[in-house]
Amino acid sequence: MPVSVEPTSVDPSQNESAPANARAGAPADVTEAEALRPHAEDAFAGELAALAAQDDRPRPARWKLSPWAVATYLLGGTLPDGTVITPKYVGPRRIVEVAVTTLATDRALLLLGVPGTAKTWVSEHLAAAVSGDSTLLVQGTAGTPEEAIRYGWNYAQLLAHGPSRDALVPSPVMRAMADGMTARVEELTRIPADVQDTLITILSEKTLPIPELGQEVQAVRGFNLIATANDRDRGVNDLSSALRRRFNTVVLPLPESPEAEVDIVSRRVDQIGRSLDLPAAPDGLDEIRRVVTVFRELRGGVTTDGRTKLKSPSGTLSTAEAISVVTNGLALAAHFGDGVLRPGDVAAGILGAVVRDPAADRVIWQEYLETVVRERDGWKDFYRACREVSV
Repeated sequence: MPVSVEPTSVDPSQNESAPANARAGAPADVTEAEALRPHAEDAFAGELAALAAQDDRPRPARWKLSPWAVATYLLGGTLPDGTVITPKYVGPRRIVEVAVTTLATDRALLLLGVPGTAKTWVSEHLAAAVSGDSTLLVQGTAGTPEEAIRYGWNYAQLLAHGPSRDALVPSPVMRAMADGMTARVEELTRIPADVQDTLITILSEKTLPIPELGQEVQAVRGFNLIATANDRDRGVNDLSSALRRRFNTVVLPLPESPEAEVDIVSRRVDQIGRSLDLPAAPDGLDEIRRVVTVFRELRGGVTTDGRTKLKSPSGTLSTAEAISVVTNGLALAAHFGDGVLRPGDVAAGILGAVVRDPAADRVIWQEYLETVVRERDGWKDFYRACREVSV
């Protein structure tokens, strides 16, 4: 017998304008301005509202926006009334279109790529644009239990009254099924294989059985699921062929060009800096380009001009790590410098990102410093700063 499962916190249908932190049960007095990292639907509420107001295209059941508007929200653009939609993802348009189209079908979406290719970022913004709520999230780890995907029990109620609807604690996936919303599962391949496979019935039959109650939850129209996984975890907990068939896989690539990666890093550092009340670095773009150049050269195993082959360190040197290095450097410049981002502010962060294996990576880093950085015009200050922190 089907059963309707109500969310354990405030029902979004009763107040669709309620901020996500309120829906998730956070203290009511936490405002967007006070939140260290607002949910996407809160941080970009103005853009989502502007898109919804001007979006006259067909929308799938329970979607807040049409597929076209969802893609515009992620990729950016200018609306007819002049409203500027900032890009959330910088990359091939077709990738975003395929991802959005997948969510409009009955197939789940798997975002695959190396660490730092914005898989989590894209999944959050997709859920925010489609459902208006990105908080129905299961974080995958080696210890993620089956209850995190299916449901759990309030043991006080269970012991006092036995299995009942009041004793059942719905998972984010169950809530998404009942409300026709988008659930997210992060780092799917880190979840044990037997727990992963609890998704098979959910994704194929669109049903979640509750045998203890002799009932089931049937997904309503609008329900779908976004999972993320990275290439470096291949072999940790590989997806079974049965589960993989339930997903359409979209591979998120690394930025194609240095300019694209510099743009991504600059945008994210600016957003993070504003949330942390860090002053803007007036000359930070030069150092951002330098960090991106170092990461791309070591990651690719060759210098930008193609003349020198390099050994690649064990770390991923992803765009996300470049963002972290520059943000940390900006904080150093603001609190312990003159507010201008300089080579000395990013040198330590680059060393920490490159040298993950002290034995092997340190040799690779020293060789790169002496053969490439030392001889590069305009990089003398950076070379000296890196030498100081390396010693």
